[in-house]
Amino acid sequence: MCCPRNPSKRFYVAMNMIKTPVLQNPCDITEVVDWGIIPTMIEGESHTSGVILHQGPNGESETGVWICTPGYWDCHVTADEFCHFLEGRCTYTHESGDVIEIVPDTAAFFPKDWKGTCRVEATIRKVYMIR
Repeated sequence: MCCPRNPSKRFYVAMNMIKTPVLQNPCDITEVVDWGIIPTMIEGESHTSGVILHQGPNGESETGVWICTPGYWDCHVTADEFCHFLEGRCTYTHESGDVIEIVPDTAAFFPKDWKGTCRVEATIRKVYMIR
C-alpha cells in the first residue's frame, strides 16, 4: 500500500507497479469498443460501449469503463460487480422492490445473482470491477 506520509514507501510502490494497467481521466475517453445493444430490453434500445483496462487470465475478473445510452431492461448480475458511476442518471430496481438511484459519483456493489431492472435516463459512464 502507498503511504502518503512516507515518500520512500511511495517510490517503492510506484517502482513495483510499472506493469499496472492505468487509465487516466476515464470521463474523457472517446476511443471505445462497440459492445452492442442490451439483449434483455423492455423498452427503448440501450447501446453499450467501453474499454477493458484489465481482464484476468481466464476471464474470471475484469475492470474497465462501461458506457450505456438510455433505455429500460431486465438486469441479472452474474458475478459480483463494483461500480463507480461517473456520469449520467439511472435507476436500478431490485426484484424485491428496493430502488437504487444513480447519479454522478455514486458507488454501488451488486452481488452475484442480483436481479431486477435498470432504467437509464441519461447516458451513464461507470468504472467497474467484476470478480
